[in-house]
Amino acid sequence: MAMYTTHPVSALPTAPARETTGHLLLRGWCVLLLVLALGGVGIVAAVGPVVTAGVVIVSALVSAVIWAVTRPPLAVRRLPWLAFGYLAWATASIAWSAWPLASVVTWLLLIITTFQGLFVGAVLTWRDVVRAVASAAKWIVGLSLIFELAVAVFVRGPLLAGFVVPAPGVEPAAPWSNGALFSGGRIQGLLGNADLLAAVMLVAIIVFGIRLAVGAPRRVLLVVWIAVAAFLFVRAESITAWIAAAFVALVLATVLVMRTARRPGERTRWYLLYAFIGLGGGATLWINRPALFDLLGRGADLTGRDSIWADVLARADQHPFIGWGFSTPWIPTEPLIDRWILEDGQTVIQAHSMWLDAYLQLGGIGVALLTLVYLAYLWRSWFFAVDRPRWDLRDDRPHSPLTLLPTLLGALLVVQGLTDSGPLLLWGWMFVILFGAKIKQTPLVGVGPSEQSISIERGELPRG
Repeated sequence: MAMYTTHPVSALPTAPARETTGHLLLRGWCVLLLVLALGGVGIVAAVGPVVTAGVVIVSALVSAVIWAVTRPPLAVRRLPWLAFGYLAWATASIAWSAWPLASVVTWLLLIITTFQGLFVGAVLTWRDVVRAVASAAKWIVGLSLIFELAVAVFVRGPLLAGFVVPAPGVEPAAPWSNGALFSGGRIQGLLGNADLLAAVMLVAIIVFGIRLAVGAPRRVLLVVWIAVAAFLFVRAESITAWIAAAFVALVLATVLVMRTARRPGERTRWYLLYAFIGLGGGATLWINRPALFDLLGRGADLTGRDSIWADVLARADQHPFIGWGFSTPWIPTEPLIDRWILEDGQTVIQAHSMWLDAYLQLGGIGVALLTLVYLAYLWRSWFFAVDRPRWDLRDDRPHSPLTLLPTLLGALLVVQGLTDSGPLLLWGWMFVILFGAKIKQTPLVGVGPSEQSISIERGELPRG
């Protein structure tokens, strides 16, 4: 017979899983590292190279201690060994460098950037990596807007590095900010460079969009962040960034179409179609670049890039195999660099092309190694985005929007690298290392020893 009881038949309610304080602090530290990478140029302008160098070195020591304490799972065979080959050749170039002090200093920056990229990828899950990049991007977007607003309201004119206001009537050659937020000119943001600002804003738009796609909370606020980043992107007026945005959109469309393929060989016709669109569109833009750049208010020589490339190529051809020695960026106080190439009266500190920069510094061998690094990265990130997650007989698991981030950033870096050396240092190189290593270590989102052990720490999975 039926009996009444006051005891519930369901399980007792439990508190929702919460991240541990340690993991929150760890992710916060990774956000700080990404802010340093994304906004490194602006930090140098704000506090100077000496203080910035101290911060970079201390951050590397702290990360090393955290890594030693947490000991995240790491498969040595799945490290980015091609990137390490490029590092080894850069190290060897110190022996014959024409600027040995600059080589040592910039080599140390390259090593620290590489280490921090490996660190972030090792201690965070895929979801946390995307969250951390988004949080860092918010800081750069917000600080850039506040900085430009403050300069426009309080300085009402150009502002030099170190928060120095130029004398009245003096037009500085390379101001940190032009104070042009309300005047309609190009803005440079916290980074002090319109092209770099536009590239970082494009990174922000990409990662914010992916956060929206995965159903992140506070979606309305994310839309606001996208709008602010888009505003800064447009006001930077960077042709390279606009071309990169178009290429990123093309890659995104291709990935989404590829994901619909159901039969073997079905992707082939899409590859051919998009290759035709990409190559044809690129050729059309190049042939009609004078009219296009005139329309956008730029010269057909890409704002003096042609003359810079000619000078760099002429010097690089003197040591075509091993180069002049690693130095990314160039140190303007070096005798061979000081006033070698001038732009608006200032010494140029990069070749405005990562491939020419690699050729100048590390010769043809360095270019070959860098090509292998990027080919490996683009190959792995492409199939990471296109292929369905599969580790057993099931082949119907849904794709994760998180897997789009590496390949879209790769598209951005490839285009940016044509007219800028940014992909060789700071956030450009850090992302190549971070995502290249992360894909090799954890090729499936949420699956694998590193993902599960960190999820346990976050309280998402029960312990043992």
